[in-house]
Amino acid sequence: MKVLLSLLRRPLLHVAGLSFFVNLLLLVPALFMLQVFDRVLSSQSGETLLVLMIGVGVALALLLALDFLRARLQGVAGNIVAESLSPAVTKIVVAQGARRSGRGTSESLRDVGSLRALFSAQGLLALFDAPWVIVYVAVIWLAHPVLGAAAAAAAGVMLALALFNDLVTRREIEALQKAAAGATRYLEASLQNAEVAQTLGMTDALVARWRRKNAEVSALQQPTATKTVAMAALTRTVRQAVQVMMMALGAWLVISGEASSGVMIATTTLLGRALAPVEQVVGSWRILAEGRAAFRRLGELLAVADAQPLRMALPAPTGQLLAQNLMFRAPQGERMLIAGVSLQLDAGESLAIIGASGAGKSTLVRLLTGVWKPSAGVVRLDQADLAHWPREDLGPSLGYVPQDVELFPGTVAENIARLGEVDSDAVVQAAQRAHVHELILSLPEGYDTMIDPQSPVISPGQRQRIALARALYGEPKLLILDEPNSNLDGAGEQALAETLKELRGQATVVVVTHRATLIQHVDKMLVLDAGKVQHCGAAAEVMKAMQHKGQPGAQPAGGGAQVVAMPRAANVTEQDVPRQVREERVS
Repeated sequence: MKVLLSLLRRPLLHVAGLSFFVNLLLLVPALFMLQVFDRVLSSQSGETLLVLMIGVGVALALLLALDFLRARLQGVAGNIVAESLSPAVTKIVVAQGARRSGRGTSESLRDVGSLRALFSAQGLLALFDAPWVIVYVAVIWLAHPVLGAAAAAAAGVMLALALFNDLVTRREIEALQKAAAGATRYLEASLQNAEVAQTLGMTDALVARWRRKNAEVSALQQPTATKTVAMAALTRTVRQAVQVMMMALGAWLVISGEASSGVMIATTTLLGRALAPVEQVVGSWRILAEGRAAFRRLGELLAVADAQPLRMALPAPTGQLLAQNLMFRAPQGERMLIAGVSLQLDAGESLAIIGASGAGKSTLVRLLTGVWKPSAGVVRLDQADLAHWPREDLGPSLGYVPQDVELFPGTVAENIARLGEVDSDAVVQAAQRAHVHELILSLPEGYDTMIDPQSPVISPGQRQRIALARALYGEPKLLILDEPNSNLDGAGEQALAETLKELRGQATVVVVTHRATLIQHVDKMLVLDAGKVQHCGAAAEVMKAMQHKGQPGAQPAGGGAQVVAMPRAANVTEQDVPRQVREERVS
């Protein structure tokens, strides 16, 4: 935010400077009235009136140009806000969404929009004009001390109304913003499951829940709007009343012979001009208050990012992976999802992680990617703490296929190239390594086929295979796959097995799987149960230990695509093993 303020300093200083000349020129109409009443009418001089009109015309032309330039500079300041904050805030939102397992929110981006809207509001210019009330009151005082004292009292009343408006509406506006953000967040989360809601007939129930949340927003909005409108109406009424009182006081002074009629008209006009910014501020208070709250929240958000120290760039990793006594507690919970997990992989080694549902497999792989930070323990890549790797430097050396695969809007080639500049040779190479090149060529437009997250053109299995090609783009040294075959058919699973076979010795691979076809292509196995390591070591030794203890486990290589039974599942006996597997054992 300090950088933003430094960028805004120059355009805002120019706005303040232009406000100086604009407000000086706004004195011209009052002075014109004074001269007309005191000189032109008394002298009956048409020439004097003509000269005065020419002078006022020039002043108003300058006022038009300067006021337009001031408003444009205000818009430039809003663009600076958006261009400076949006990239940084978007990065933080993406990081937060990754830590929340893809459930990032756009509230911070809406705060950027609120702050930009602040620079499009007339209320901001009114803030620059408001200090000029002192100058206008001083000019009125010079015309007559009694009128000056009355103008000062009127300005004090208007200022008190503005402060009172802030006092009575600040908490309500902030509460309204939080409630509205919660309702929007609920709707965004629900739309992610629109297909399920429509299929199961849950739309009415979903809409009913959203309407209840909207009702809470409306319950807060009604009193807030009532107070805001009431204060704006009261401010306008008070301003009109003050001008009437000023006119009456001036008329009394004219009757008493202490002032001229020109002074009466000019001072009344000046007072109206002096109080106009205060009225505009009160009328635009909601936008100003929302912008102020957005500025505070963005400051807190960016302060956390600024607190992260800049890391020195490290050499490209070779893939050596070490996890030491990892602990991870569920956010806002007491349950330990990962408890004391340790593992070690040399560069080029591969590891299969198996376990029952809820054992903590996906949590562990997210810790290994560095997206989630462990509550205790450390993950090291090439002996360096994963948290010390700049994410921009680590990303190209890391391949990742999540359990729930999502592709980005764009072409197949752009998705494989990770939305960067498409290198055709590297894209094709990644697709060939993932054994998905022929599948992509069979798509309507090949590598140029557009991907729509909601489009059924590409099946879940095809998305998963394209995601594998994306993970292999750039020949990463560490590849982490979370159930990469959950949506694959037989051909897709065979292609995945071939890829894992070819990657042995070339990249460090961690794969979460329930299929024996993948286990036969790994060097080590780790069995998780309730977040704790039950077995860890060479794949053959782990399978032998599990069978020796009577626990169900993976079958030896050649067992086909059967599902691997997990610990704490139903006991599996020799008779439960598929007949084909038993025959292959005998052979």
